[in-house]
Amino acid sequence: MQVKKYIEIPEEILVGLAEGRYVEGSLHRDQWTGKLIFKAYNRQYRGRKPAKTICQLESGWLKESQQRIKFYSSVKKELGVAEIHNAMERDLNKAMSALFMEKLHEIL
Repeated sequence: MQVKKYIEIPEEILVGLAEGRYVEGSLHRDQWTGKLIFKAYNRQYRGRKPAKTICQLESGWLKESQQRIKFYSSVKKELGVAEIHNAMERDLNKAMSALFMEKLHEIL
């Protein structure tokens, strides 16, 4: 026994399928009419603004995004613990100075 079901699919979805795109969505039975209906998910990218570079450092950077201040420092292991500490501390001090100056310019 073979059962055939008819599914309502909007025309814009069929056009997308014809172009070779994938369409994700949900398949459900309409509670009023009892028909099977396919509803595509509305997948829209809500991108963020790229982080603004406040300061480029000797071995990293300081950036500001909408919600965070980001500090990155990368130093080679072969320098030794003391040199790594000095390099990262130097980067942090320079980054904090740049951040203070940036915020001061925003205020004025």
